[in-house]
Amino acid sequence: MPLHEDDVWYETAFEACPGQKLRFLGLAGLAEVWIDGECVAVSTSMFLPLAIDLATGGTVRLSICFRSLFAAMAATSERPRWRTRLVTTNALRLYRQTLLGHMPGWCPSFHAIGPFRPVELVDRPGILQSWRFATHMRGNDGILSVNLTFSGSAARFRALTLSVGTVVFALEDVRDGSIAAEVTLPDVARWWPHTHGEAILHMVSLSDGTTELALGQVGFREATIRRGEDETDFALEMNGVSVFCRGACWTSADLLGLAGDREAYAPWLIALRDSGMNMVRVGGTMLYESQAFHDLCDELGIMVWQDLMFANLDYPLDSEPLRQQVIAEVEQLLSRLGGSPSFVVLCGGSEIAQQATMVGLTAERRQMPFFETVLPRLIRHLSPDLHYIPHSPWGGALPITVSAGVAHYYGVGAYRRPLEDARRAKVRFASECLAFANPPSSVSPAALKSDKAPRDHGVSWDFADIRDHYLGTLYGYEPVKLRLEDHARYLELSRAVTADLMESVFSEWRRPGSPCSGGLVWQLQDLASGSGWGVIDSHGHKKAAWHGLRRVLAPIQLLLSDEGMDGIALHVLNESPDAVSAVLSLDCLRRGAVSVVSAQQPVEIEPRSSASFSSQAILDSFFDITRAYHFGAPEHNVTIATLRCAKSGNILSEAFHFPVGRALPPDDLGMQATIVGIDSCWFIDIIAARFAQAVHIVADGYQADEDWFHLPPARPRRIRLREKRGWHEPPSGLVIAINGTTTVSFRAPRETGTATRTKTAALA
Repeated sequence: MPLHEDDVWYETAFEACPGQKLRFLGLAGLAEVWIDGECVAVSTSMFLPLAIDLATGGTVRLSICFRSLFAAMAATSERPRWRTRLVTTNALRLYRQTLLGHMPGWCPSFHAIGPFRPVELVDRPGILQSWRFATHMRGNDGILSVNLTFSGSAARFRALTLSVGTVVFALEDVRDGSIAAEVTLPDVARWWPHTHGEAILHMVSLSDGTTELALGQVGFREATIRRGEDETDFALEMNGVSVFCRGACWTSADLLGLAGDREAYAPWLIALRDSGMNMVRVGGTMLYESQAFHDLCDELGIMVWQDLMFANLDYPLDSEPLRQQVIAEVEQLLSRLGGSPSFVVLCGGSEIAQQATMVGLTAERRQMPFFETVLPRLIRHLSPDLHYIPHSPWGGALPITVSAGVAHYYGVGAYRRPLEDARRAKVRFASECLAFANPPSSVSPAALKSDKAPRDHGVSWDFADIRDHYLGTLYGYEPVKLRLEDHARYLELSRAVTADLMESVFSEWRRPGSPCSGGLVWQLQDLASGSGWGVIDSHGHKKAAWHGLRRVLAPIQLLLSDEGMDGIALHVLNESPDAVSAVLSLDCLRRGAVSVVSAQQPVEIEPRSSASFSSQAILDSFFDITRAYHFGAPEHNVTIATLRCAKSGNILSEAFHFPVGRALPPDDLGMQATIVGIDSCWFIDIIAARFAQAVHIVADGYQADEDWFHLPPARPRRIRLREKRGWHEPPSGLVIAINGTTTVSFRAPRETGTATRTKTAALA
């Protein structure tokens, strides 16, 4: 129901002591706080905390009234310079409230009303009241600036020490109950994104000689944005090393409850890290996440791009009350995240300048001094080392230019450009990209027949239409006909094509020589059931698109690029801090089984570097590996490139090329599978006689660690099957390849045994 239509009251009673403070960390809506029948405070921003001093103790009756937001918006008459179709009403620009629940087409209309962050009783006399951290590097030394504020007499705090890791620092000069100090950590161990090293953190604690209080963890790193000679690049360097940023745009861990605890965030952020992503963007259409979110990003080595909560609308920031609210919002955010090493980029907001541009405003009329002048000055004063950009997208002749600065790239995607456009567009950094209606992996064809794909409000097409376009162009099917005649097959290919698109674009962007320095997929997780933009569905299950990203985003990665008459370029990336000794091999197959040409060579890749090799040099003789010359009938339809560890022989990375197109003819693949139980864990072993394309494992109650992968012939693969929550039956199901004429069914035996007993079951 539309909760913003009515006033909503929350009430409770609690016991308090005189001098305590009542602190609200987040009130969603237009809130009035009533104590014992008297209105004592008003909050119109869900992004700012609110504190109230309690004059008396005993039983306190607390009421919070959230006044109707719709009624308040209906009473306003200010006209914006432009209007957007993103939201239900442009009057939302006047209130500091989340846009979640107000964006038809892709977000359910769940209205946030109430205390969505904790309500606390704090501040007894004589305790630490607040603290602020800021970190930066000075050469190889880490510098921690600390500000501590106490309540009570300053005379009580004369023998305090601050510990940062193994460094102990005596605090002095307590003035008016506060301390400012700077701690130096010589030759400090630096924090890295997980793709490039270890996310090292240092615990900070305060001691008075008898009691020690943990204040949190900080990290030290040196982050730089390189703009290039022509000022069109947007390339991140971390600790002097170029980092290709890849990740996704965050939505919400819990759209209904807006949960902000560690347990709510952890599954999503771990899945993001496990896919090979190293950055998450909290966009301006969402809300600021709690400290637990940023603590997890620090620990997991995930960089954070943080938008301020502005998107698309013409915000009247020349209004002094609203301006002061936002300044307080920024100060509070930077104070909270001052010691967080994962906090890398702060952005003014999402698609505001783009919206003004696309409705036809001139450069003069679309100027926004608050974002482009006021905020940069404020941020330089508060956090000199933080990287700020006014808008996303931003940086070219127009904000919508994709070949300069920060872009929202939907060439491959909503604008139906061919895959070659990922190179032609010369994207420097895509803070949004690759939005598709990604079907969930565990939903039946019957359920998806009524599936509603996300769409931009007011357009005649949705993002399932975009997916269908690429299904047709890449696999040669007529999507509408296939959906009507064989919906199960249509669904298989729909899943496979989204994985293919993710893998193809990032393979192009990550190759050496590409001008691109990063891409963030729109989005990480769905907000509702169905084929949403997320690469993880609303239940936390990974989609085919997630698996496609996982295959192309690893720190040690082999990539292929079709260079036409110059053959295939093989690019080996090593983002790890250790050198890689490997063997690089090429194998070209006819009908996915018969090797027509093969070769290999040893390669040595230095730490945090890359190297490129030509198929012509590896093969050392002419072979039309890309079908650029068209001499006679095609000799092969699949090329497999493999990078193996020189010492162990283990596969480090694989890549594939389809010289006559991805639509491989259906064939009997001779695929077999075996279920294996080891130490109370289930695995599936799969092998095929012919090349198996986009192999998918369907197992009720289980999710495979690897899925939608290509399987070379005679190369067995063992994959872990993980039980979903609450499931206790042994695995059974199907193994499917999109170029196979048959499926393989499997069922594990139901007999019980000891935890270490190995169980096998041959499959039909």
